[in-house]
Formats: sequence, C-alpha cells, structure tokens
Amino acid sequence: MMNQILFSGVIGLFLTLVGTPLLIKLLARKGYGQYIRDDGPREHASKRGTPTMGGIAFILATVAAYFLSKVITGKPPTFSGLLVLGLMVGMGLVGFLDDYIKIVKRRSLGLRAKAKMAGQLIVGIAFAVLALMFPDARGNTPASTKLSFITDFGWSIGPVLFVIWALFMILAMSNGVNLTDGLDGLATGASVLVFGAYTFIGVWQYQESCANATTLTNPAACYEVRDPLDLAVVASALMGACLGFLWWNTSPAKIFMGDTGSLALGGVLTGLAILSRTELLVAIMGGLFVLITMSVVIQVGSFRLTGKRVFRMAPLQHHFELKGWSEVLVVVRFWIIQGICVIVGLGLFYAGWAAEK
Repeated sequence: MMNQILFSGVIGLFLTLVGTPLLIKLLARKGYGQYIRDDGPREHASKRGTPTMGGIAFILATVAAYFLSKVITGKPPTFSGLLVLGLMVGMGLVGFLDDYIKIVKRRSLGLRAKAKMAGQLIVGIAFAVLALMFPDARGNTPASTKLSFITDFGWSIGPVLFVIWALFMILAMSNGVNLTDGLDGLATGASVLVFGAYTFIGVWQYQESCANATTLTNPAACYEVRDPLDLAVVASALMGACLGFLWWNTSPAKIFMGDTGSLALGGVLTGLAILSRTELLVAIMGGLFVLITMSVVIQVGSFRLTGKRVFRMAPLQHHFELKGWSEVLVVVRFWIIQGICVIVGLGLFYAGWAAEK
C-alpha cells in the first residue's frame, strides 16, 4: 500500500523536472511573461517578461502522478483523493483565467475582483457540498461537520455553517499562498515542507485508523478519517511535483507559478486539512502563509486608521527586501520559519495522539 506514496512522489518530481523546461519554452514563445508592478522593489524590474502560469506544470504533474501510481499499484482512486485534486484543478483554473487576462491585457489586475471571487466561491462550494456526501462502509464522509484541530472535536456545526467555514478556509489559504508568491521559490519551497508534513499525517492516520481498532494498541486514539492513505498519496505527489518545479523556480527563476499555481496550492492545502480533520492545525503548519497574510491586514488596517504604515512595504517579504536583505536571504530565512512551523505542527499532532494513550 505504501508503494503508492513512493511512486506518486517520484513521478511528480520527474514530471516537473522534465516537463517544466518544455512549458518555459512554450510560454516564452507565446510571450506569456510576468507583469511587474512599478511600485515594487527596484530589483524586481529585471523579472519583467519571465514566463508565468508555471502552476500548470505541477498541477498536471500531480494529477498524472496520482493516477499513474494507481495504475502501477492496481489500487483504485478514492473519492477523497479525487475531491482534493478537483479542488486543486478548479482553483487553478480560476488562477489561470486571472493570469491569462493579465498577460493579454498587459495589466496587473487580471480578473475583476467580483469575477475572481465568484470563481473561487463556485469551486469552494462544490468541494464543500461534495465532501459531505458519499459515505464509506463505516459511514464516514470525506469531511465532517465538526471543527477539527488534530482530530474532530465539539459538536456538529451543521452542513450550512460547514460550507461557510470551508469557503473561509479555502479563500484565506489560497490568498495567503498568493501573497507569499512574491519572491523566487518562496511559496514553492514553503509548500514542499507542508505537503511533506501531510504525507506523514496521512500515513500515521492510516496506521492508526479506527477501521483497524481491533489491532491497535491504543484504540482510544484512533482516527476517523475516510481515506487517509490516499490523502498521503496526493500530498506526496504534490511534494514531488513542487520540488521538481522549485528547481526551475528558485532564484533566478526561469518561470513563475502565477495565480494558476498559488490559488491551486492554497486550495489543495485546505482540502487536505479539511479531509484529514486537521482544519485548525493547518494554520500552524502553514504558519508562513498566515504570517504574510497578517502583515497585509496589519498594513492596510494601520494605514486606514492612522494614515501610517507599519512596514516599509507589504507583504512582509518585501519589507525585508527594502531593509537591504537580498532576495535569497529572505527566501531561505522564511523557509526556516516555515520549517519551524511544520515541526511545531507535527509535534502537536503527535502529542495529541500520545495524550490519549
């Protein structure tokens, strides 16, 4: 069973390592280059024209890696796996439209705010509604109407509030990854770390699943997650695909992921959190995305209330650039922050299991 995880990760890595250069040539030939804001750091001016929409590479690689791992191992796809992949592709399509309009019209705005929000809402609602359907033999649907941290807790909030909660998470995380994608390799490298953590979580939940309660040493600490192993397969495919893409996306980037990639990554990360019943834990493991989002909220709030800015520029990574840090220095230090967040998150996840022993 674990071979699926290995195969999906290796295939995802191989496909983006080999396929991304082909995508770079195609995008460059069509003139699909990045538009750079005039009010950003001056060093970014040299990036104008770099091929964008690179998210296409790891989206396609992830989907292909998932299904190829199923073909190789002879295991059927699960509804949870298909649902998470569908959320990734749907959000990626919204981002693709945004990127395409930016390129064709040569402006940084892309989709109008209402149209972009409508697209995200349609995809998010479809995911949330379907996640409460199709129970397995134990009666578990992919998602639960209870809130979760390291597992479900409290009372059911009901399907309507669940859909609203899921939409909030999807919008918050996808926009958080989008804001983080401002420096070469920053969002990609941070995502690799989080997807690696979710690969581990999926494997652990599979080994400690309540479906195997009769063979567990600690049945009280089991996990009621519908398809944990398949979520690990998806996470492994994403980790490998993003790692291969990072080879070409790291400084100096030969390609940017664009909104195509950032919205897809934020969406699929949220999908993994919801279906693995770790909704609040993802705010810790994706701490860098939360931190950068909060820097924008603080900057905008402070300026509107006092007319003063807290940071030299938001999002936060550009503040440190304007303080004189090199781009590579900012990226590596922010990766370290993300790594610490992942370690803390996994520590809390394990501690929650150990506390039940």
